[in-house]
Amino acid sequence: MALASLLHLPPLQSLKLSTPFLHGSTPLSLLSKPSSSITQQIPSPPSFLPPIRAMKSMQGKVVCATNDKTVAVEVVRLAPHPKYKRRVRKKKKYQAHDPDNQFKVGDIVQLQKSRPISKTKTFFAVPVPKSNPKNEAAEEAPELGIPLESQQQA
Repeated sequence: MALASLLHLPPLQSLKLSTPFLHGSTPLSLLSKPSSSITQQIPSPPSFLPPIRAMKSMQGKVVCATNDKTVAVEVVRLAPHPKYKRRVRKKKKYQAHDPDNQFKVGDIVQLQKSRPISKTKTFFAVPVPKSNPKNEAAEEAPELGIPLESQQQA
């Protein structure tokens, strides 16, 4: 005799599970957390804040520009020495993509992380705008309108 007939159980084919969660038939709106008066919506960040950039960005000096569309950039960083705990300079060279061959040896460039371009190139070289705040302030200083002694007529 079959085990189902001994235990007086209905056959397995006649058993049906009736739950709304089978096979994703329940809409996601019913599965969301219930809202309460205690918890409030988190306000969105103000629009004037710059977006957070998770991509790695570094600045370095071009040391080799002989390859086509590729420059070697040396990045210098300060790191503590493991034993003496003093800050020492650490240098590392990165290959960066330069599609227009615009950078020469000695140029300062910004490296921005991108998808892998080749086996060794995962950075894109971007020019860094040169800024001299001391020179700009001296050139844009307004005239006081007071003549110098040499310009005064006696």
